[in-house]
Amino acid sequence: MIGLGTGPLHRIVAVGAHCDDIAIGAGGTLLTLCRARSGIRVDALVLTGGGSEREQEEQAALAAFCPGADLRLTVHKLPDGRFPAHWEEAKSAVEELRERTDPDLVLAPRTDDAHQDHRGLAQLMTTAFRDHLVLGYEIVKWDGDLGRMAAYQPLSAGTAEEKVRLLQEHYPSQRHRPWYDREAFLGLARIRGIECHARYAEAFAVTKLTLNLGG
Repeated sequence: MIGLGTGPLHRIVAVGAHCDDIAIGAGGTLLTLCRARSGIRVDALVLTGGGSEREQEEQAALAAFCPGADLRLTVHKLPDGRFPAHWEEAKSAVEELRERTDPDLVLAPRTDDAHQDHRGLAQLMTTAFRDHLVLGYEIVKWDGDLGRMAAYQPLSAGTAEEKVRLLQEHYPSQRHRPWYDREAFLGLARIRGIECHARYAEAFAVTKLTLNLGG
């Protein structure tokens, strides 16, 4: 595998259309980053679930997934599954996020995600954060939209196991879903690990990347 380092990371942006998207797609990466740099600032934005039990779940979950970080979470109240009809509200939320932070790394859904809420948010992120490294995370789902990925964050066995434990612990509202289980999360992490010569990994799509090979 070819490895490219980002240099020191001081600020991260993580966004999700729904509470639990960030943790499912990039929870292991957040655990790895936050443990490597205590006090790192994480600005997290979620578009749906505000004012509900899901917001409470998200607050507790991201605090656990970002140990030692300066976590700043905003959860909006857009209706789940109705993103296209609320484009202006979503765009305003993303633009407000951009105005208050200049991150070294952005974690967001993939632009080709089959879920319209995920896909719409991803499209907003690549324009609002056009001069930033945006990694598009993946979420396993019924639609079967997993594809060939370009970037990988290897995870230790302990981190992969902790990610699964935290997902089960902090999102009880999702346990009834047939795909929301240990086998699905660890299975995907194992496959992505195979693809990058690691035991486990999270994989990301990269829309555009500028290199500085002579720096």
